[in-house]
Amino acid sequence: MPDPICPLYGRPIPPEAPQSLHHLIPKLKGGKGGPVVLLHQICHSEIHATLTEGELARDYHTVEALRSHPHLGRFIGWVSKRPPAFHSRTAGKGRRKR
Repeated sequence: MPDPICPLYGRPIPPEAPQSLHHLIPKLKGGKGGPVVLLHQICHSEIHATLTEGELARDYHTVEALRSHPHLGRFIGWVSKRPPAFHSRTAGKGRRKR
């Protein structure tokens, strides 16, 4: 069976790569039980380091919308040049959200 594909940037998620489910509408904003997508953990972490729960629920509740965000678009370009199992720390809560 082939590896699942990260819908954010279209590359395989190998079994050894950290991965997690992303609720397209945050659970705290009514998305509990709603649609989820399997992402590389680095992609999932970058989404939550970049956008607030409100922004995710209001404007970025589809994969296409996430890809269109300027910062996430640059991130996708950067991470797509790394091996599929690549992982590094994300700036996280210390980064100013835009």
